[in-house]
Amino acid sequence: MEKAGAPPPPSLQVQYESLALEAALSTLLAVALYSALKMSVDGIRHWRARVSVLVVGAGPVGLTAALVAVRSGKVLKLTLLDERSRAALLCRAQQIALDPRSVRFLLGLGVDFDNMEGCWEQEHFFTKIGVFQEHLLSILEQHKRRLAVHILLGTKFSDDFLKKNLVSNWPEIIVLADGSRGESSAVLGISPEYIVESCNAYGANAVIERPDQRQVPTPEIRAHSLYFDLSAYGMDMSAMRKESPKPGFHLKIYGTFRNRYLALACPASDSKMVRFLRHTLNSSIMKNVFHQSFNAYKMDIEPRVNELTLHHIQCSARLFEIMLSHRRVTAAFIDGDNVVVTVEGEAARVLNFDTGCGVNLGLIGLESTEELIYKVATAMDQHDIFEALAAKIRHSKQVVEDFKQNGLFTTMFE
Repeated sequence: MEKAGAPPPPSLQVQYESLALEAALSTLLAVALYSALKMSVDGIRHWRARVSVLVVGAGPVGLTAALVAVRSGKVLKLTLLDERSRAALLCRAQQIALDPRSVRFLLGLGVDFDNMEGCWEQEHFFTKIGVFQEHLLSILEQHKRRLAVHILLGTKFSDDFLKKNLVSNWPEIIVLADGSRGESSAVLGISPEYIVESCNAYGANAVIERPDQRQVPTPEIRAHSLYFDLSAYGMDMSAMRKESPKPGFHLKIYGTFRNRYLALACPASDSKMVRFLRHTLNSSIMKNVFHQSFNAYKMDIEPRVNELTLHHIQCSARLFEIMLSHRRVTAAFIDGDNVVVTVEGEAARVLNFDTGCGVNLGLIGLESTEELIYKVATAMDQHDIFEALAAKIRHSKQVVEDFKQNGLFTTMFE
């Protein structure tokens, strides 16, 4: 007779261990099957997930945002609208400069620079805004064959448009890219407040308009460490020479020969020349500075500015502090209609100093748009939506910080 508490016979011990092993294996198998099934279901759901997107604004940033949307593979329906007509968009002759980062981004979206009027210079691409917009519109129209792409030009985004088109059929994502003067944010109730911050630099701008010159893309010209003889205006040059050496001014000439733009900038300092040019009441001083600078650094094949053509120059009266304005709210969620809104381009960030690279700042902001579309399309609940919005807001803030630290250096001071 077995004693109480004695271990079971070896045969029973083996059976217990076998049963325990079978139970553990069954549990592991069930967990593995559940995980595999869930992954399969989630994978199918993610693969099939699609959203509708509305882009407001058909400028360079809005068209690029639309192209990001259709290339994401997560958009079932895209609507692009702009209050300007197609002719008004495509006849824009202003030149834009696309830096290497923007070029790489656009190449990834299928932009074919070889089939676009423009010119290359040190990995930068220069073209007219109208030409750029026409190329992107043609790419979007090609996507009509596989998904619903609606391009509504000559259509204003307004309360009336909302009532007629979106009351019962809101898109999941709205991209607002209608520029710094656009009204779409106000229509959706997005806060109009801007944060204005210094870029720790001073600058001035000028434009030379000459209708008799060519309207073709032209590489930009840069000159550095410039100093100006202002003794004719009472500036004591001998006193200036006694100051400790400081970096001079940086000049950029850009745009077409017909619409020539000049940007002059320097890091913030308290040098006598900077103080003089910031506070002078004589507006002809800056015109003379730009006049002499242009003639010294222009391309050889373009005409000089002389006393007879000096009236063609329009410029800042004096140096001003370069400021970057950016919206407090660049992404939002319209709760009642479950719509994600993101603000892009100059509608979100605008510089009070035209360096000819404003488009680049806008395109950098679009680099996180595909991720936003994917996260919204595959979201399970509002928590996922807010996570997507938080990531977009972080990227928007990073764009601002990067420009404040490095933007003027790369666009003007290099």
